[in-house]
Amino acid sequence: MIEPGTFPWPTAPMPTDRLVLRQSEARDRAAFVELFASPEVGTYIGGARPRDELERAMPEVPGRHPGCFVVERDGTMIGMITLDPRGAERRGHVRPEAEETELGYLFLPEAWGRGYAFEACAAALDWFTGTRPGEPVVLSARSANDRTMRLAAKLGFIEVERFEEYGAEQWFGVRLPTTPAG
Repeated sequence: MIEPGTFPWPTAPMPTDRLVLRQSEARDRAAFVELFASPEVGTYIGGARPRDELERAMPEVPGRHPGCFVVERDGTMIGMITLDPRGAERRGHVRPEAEETELGYLFLPEAWGRGYAFEACAAALDWFTGTRPGEPVVLSARSANDRTMRLAAKLGFIEVERFEEYGAEQWFGVRLPTTPAG
């Protein structure tokens, strides 16, 4: 499980074939606002947030914490990946003590359908597995999100259960530590 301040988070950017995973910077603020204000992105995460609210509330450097990677293509943020603790109060766990790391990701709609989510998530998962050998990673998403269901399978996640949360059926899966992401 990732605990802020105690987990050895990469300080250098991590390049892939087409992308760079890195820490958030002030120049990413507009892309973060766009990401959370996008109706398309909001479809499966409870809806878009009002842009004016985001402009007021968004910190100068959003997403600057262990567990958050900005995904950059050609010098511009196109999405984000998170590896955060899954709250013990939430449904869906693979350990009795409920201390799993959960993969999350959001990409701007113009980046969809190009394999960027797979490339970036695979890199983040491979880094995590190398840093935390033996640790499972979980993923929860609306089962109606066909793109995420395909990505989860391609990344090596296997279904554990389905349950109702946030007014919709959720798919909950795990990627065991021996599963290759690429």
